[in-house]
Amino acid sequence: MSIELILLALSPLFLTFVVYEFVNHRKLYDIKDSLANTALALLHQGSDAIALVLLMPYFYWLHQFALFDISLNITTVFIAFLLQDFLYYWFHKASHHIHWLWAAHVVHHSSTKMNFSTAFRQSLMYPIAGMWLFWMPMIVLGFEPTIVFTVVVLNLAYQFFVHTQMVNKLGWFEKIFNTPSHHRVHHSTNKAYLDRNFAGVLIIWDKLFGTYVQENDEKHGPCRYGIVGQIESNNPFFISFHQWTYMFKTAYKAQGIKAKWQVLFAYPTSTVENNSRLTDNKML
Repeated sequence: MSIELILLALSPLFLTFVVYEFVNHRKLYDIKDSLANTALALLHQGSDAIALVLLMPYFYWLHQFALFDISLNITTVFIAFLLQDFLYYWFHKASHHIHWLWAAHVVHHSSTKMNFSTAFRQSLMYPIAGMWLFWMPMIVLGFEPTIVFTVVVLNLAYQFFVHTQMVNKLGWFEKIFNTPSHHRVHHSTNKAYLDRNFAGVLIIWDKLFGTYVQENDEKHGPCRYGIVGQIESNNPFFISFHQWTYMFKTAYKAQGIKAKWQVLFAYPTSTVENNSRLTDNKML
């Protein structure tokens, strides 16, 4: 089954969850916001499809230098899932700490709503930002490129279900897996939740590497969603490119190679307020 067919097969399931949530929790939705999410999803899928067509020959060229000849069985599929989820954690963390990656990822966090349609809010610039580079170690190890990107798609499909406020904490499941509670923290602008819970499927990576925070309304208050310096726009093109525009303008004005490099690839800040990491342009 091709990657496109997997997404097509799952689309009715995603839509069912969106409709159910919309009907039963109408206050979680804003029609213009959800329409923007849908437009951004279509742009994202289009850019991903083009990128796969252009880059797949390179992936197969790279695969010929693989360290191992990995056959497909239950064990290797499990290893592929585990390794890809581990790499996703580092991609996601890097997307919050490297401005170049952040310029794409900020799109996903730019909504002040948290509902299933927010999962569709993705950037068409991920191929340019270089998201695919994070999956290259799997190909070098010996995983066939189609298998690698199938696992990527299934990982992202799981993440659809953590974008909701309908589901409270899930007991023992919270200890191992990414859940709506964990991901609400990740999308929150509350200071205690900044740059936390980068998990794709397994929350264990956050616990291992010190980026885990538990959702706690009594201690930290209810989650507030969006970005600091909210852009206040539902235009999918403005949402897609506003951070790139800001980044390149700032880099152009910066004096010297080192300063320009830091704007592009250091932590995505422009000014530091109250010795915190909150800035006018950082998504939190």
